[in-house]
Amino acid sequence: MPALPPIKKNDEVFILRGKDRGKSGRVLIVIPKDQKIVVEGVQMIKRHTRPNPQRNIKGGIVEKEAPIHISNVAIVCKNCKQHTRIANKVLADGRRVRSCKKCGNTIE
Repeated sequence: MPALPPIKKNDEVFILRGKDRGKSGRVLIVIPKDQKIVVEGVQMIKRHTRPNPQRNIKGGIVEKEAPIHISNVAIVCKNCKQHTRIANKVLADGRRVRSCKKCGNTIE
């Protein structure tokens, strides 16, 4: 059986490395091929865009989130409110779930 992805969309994550160290945010996009994620309000970049009237896009400088590597973030447990590593648990009915390494509760 393949391993569960460690971080999923809408998870709350804590930034461990980089210019935004110490911030936390919600995962917007997961890019499994590159092992990267896009976190809301973190790793903001400025992108110069051209106006496109057909798509209703105004030109100018747009600020948006850039991808950050998965190894630079830790998931935040909803129960103990701390950033933690993830363990895989097998339940009695055979399902595998992600669990918190600190408190042991499931993260779902």
